[in-house]
Amino acid sequence: MNGNWLDIEKHMSQALDLTINFQSCTALLGGDINNSFKLTDKNNQNWFIKTNKPNQLFMFEAESKGLQALNTSNSFRLPSVICYGKTKQYSYLVLEYLDLLPQISQKPTGLALSKMHLYQPSNNKNNVGELFGWELNNTIGLTPQSNHQHKSWIRFWQQERLLPQLKFAKNNGYSTIDYENGLRLIENLSVFFTTYSPRPSLLHGDLWSGNCASDAQGNPIIFDPAVYWGDRETDIAMTELFGGYTQDFYDVYNADYPLDQGYTTRKQLYNLYHVLNHFNLFGGNYALQAASMTKHLLAQI
Repeated sequence: MNGNWLDIEKHMSQALDLTINFQSCTALLGGDINNSFKLTDKNNQNWFIKTNKPNQLFMFEAESKGLQALNTSNSFRLPSVICYGKTKQYSYLVLEYLDLLPQISQKPTGLALSKMHLYQPSNNKNNVGELFGWELNNTIGLTPQSNHQHKSWIRFWQQERLLPQLKFAKNNGYSTIDYENGLRLIENLSVFFTTYSPRPSLLHGDLWSGNCASDAQGNPIIFDPAVYWGDRETDIAMTELFGGYTQDFYDVYNADYPLDQGYTTRKQLYNLYHVLNHFNLFGGNYALQAASMTKHLLAQI
């Protein structure tokens, strides 16, 4: 083990109040943003560790606190946070290692998500969940995600979600006319909320199927969150963007916490944020997809 792993051993030993000695390290595949590893100690205990550049420590801090926030809802199984920090070469986050089954337990996941969205803190001295946003900024992928808090959901979605992504897109080559169409959409968001006023719900924030799994007992597990308090429809919309969730998932969710009928229109408004983010991260045809979604939404104004 090199010096960086020794630093992590020491940090973990302090966090767990026991001696950690790594015996093996296995690189894991599947992540676009971070490097991931399965580390095994002398007692055959496994740990999941993510690393990135030293200046990305804030991302791991936000992810750590996001997992802890989601855990307060007692809805999903989540990996426990051990510690996070940085060495000279990289920042890191150490989590409980979970044996994940890639398939989603559809009905239990739908029920767990409705429970998470219905969750409200008890003895709420810090007014958590009363505003849209969150105590920390975080990231969606590698893109900064501003969580400045607002009383108005429309204002939040305008200023903290669509407008920043649209500005990033302009800098990344998004066409002038598509940028201007995006601005026009942002100015008219209230049209989509004439009969609907969401309350703040605790959100995963990036709930595509790759961030959801199950354990051997079928318990639903979520990870890699981009947490904030917002309209629950945004999480549901994200589940539809890339597939992986079946009708059983939606039926169970709606039976426990029915969606407003206007969701079928607003889901495109919410997924526009993620499509713009994919253009800003990966380029390619996501620009055409975002422009098409924007035009479709403008046609309904």
